Amino acid sequence: MAETTDLPTNDERLQDLFRDGIVAEDLPSVFPLLRGRSLLRAFSALFHGGEAQVLLRLLVLRTLGGRSHAPEWTPQEIRDNLAFVDPVKLDTVVQRLKDHELLVWDSETLRYRIGPLGRKALASLATMLEFERDDDDGLGYLTAQLAAGQAVGRISVDELGHLLSRLSELKDDFDRAVLSGSEHRIRRAADRLDSVWTWVEKGTEIVARIGELDDIDPAAHRLAQAVGRAQSALLRQAGTFQRELNKIDQHRVHLGRTGLSSSDLVGWLRSLDVDGLIAHADEQVLMPLPAPFVHDQIALDVAEFELLERERVAAEITALPDAETTPDTADLPMDEDDLRHLESWHTQLAAIGEPTTLESTLIGDDYALSAYRLSLLGLLGDPESAALEGGTADLARLPLALEIEPTFIDVDLPRIALVSVGRLVPRAPNGNKTDA
Repeated sequence: MAETTDLPTNDERLQDLFRDGIVAEDLPSVFPLLRGRSLLRAFSALFHGGEAQVLLRLLVLRTLGGRSHAPEWTPQEIRDNLAFVDPVKLDTVVQRLKDHELLVWDSETLRYRIGPLGRKALASLATMLEFERDDDDGLGYLTAQLAAGQAVGRISVDELGHLLSRLSELKDDFDRAVLSGSEHRIRRAADRLDSVWTWVEKGTEIVARIGELDDIDPAAHRLAQAVGRAQSALLRQAGTFQRELNKIDQHRVHLGRTGLSSSDLVGWLRSLDVDGLIAHADEQVLMPLPAPFVHDQIALDVAEFELLERERVAAEITALPDAETTPDTADLPMDEDDLRHLESWHTQLAAIGEPTTLESTLIGDDYALSAYRLSLLGLLGDPESAALEGGTADLARLPLALEIEPTFIDVDLPRIALVSVGRLVPRAPNGNKTDA
């Protein structure tokens, strides 16, 4: 008797899981799952039920898929090669695999063969089981999947996201090990980094090749850059571990001249089981405990406080100084503005009666004076500045207009290499420019 199928043949049950008004096909995260429904049903057929049933189905599927020279099987060959399995259970498993298209029955040759879904399932299982032997962190499997996709030109955003998440988790674990200050945790994290070092380096090469692609999706490109940064951070972690271990070595306590240190003692205690620790603790609490005042270090700390710190605190003056009256602003020294340069230049500009080149008006003793004059030229003709009082307002009211062209000329001015081509043009009383 074959096992019954547990998955529905339509989306009615899936739709019942969502709130009213929500259509499953409209959800972007659900659509890829619906698109791969056939493959998901195949995996459900393999992994539904107890562990023993799952292992038996995988055993049968891997046995039938492992004969590459003769991929087709007769029913009798299946029974002969799996004679150690109960016949009724074996027939049930074969029928279940056939119902879910993991096995295909050829009516012409009267033989079984692995279907396309079965091949996909076997390939996925083979990859996971291969990396499960020596890759507890899962980084090797994720990197291999990304490398396979990159080799055939199919960069998966999901695979990049999974790899980035795993790298971030490892980086967080390593950072917490460093922050703990525990030599045991730091060394364990360093060994863990050594175990994944090869995969981090391979992942760096793969991400570099992905970043050179021209037709890559923008989202995948951003994820690839983030993965590269996370891998670089992991590669720098080895130096961090070594620095922290060096700090621990500086503070390690050695037990006399025995060559043993506190780290050796901690490692030995960690190697003991609970019964061993209890055996060493037997009758230890029966020993008389020393009085607190016998501890010399504690006594020194108390004496230092009583003889020095207490007297220092008592003699410290903490009173605030007396208040003082605020000085009158009339008593503050006031410096008059030095407007000599502005007044002398105002006289020169007021004497201009015909168009004059810009460079001839900027002649100064140094760069600062020339720059000062150039900044004031922007005030010519400005109505807001002209409405004010003072030297700059008098300059703004001069009947001159500034014209500047988007080109430069080489001039013989102090510490000035180039000056914009421009001129100062007198304006008529009505505001129009006069003819040259």
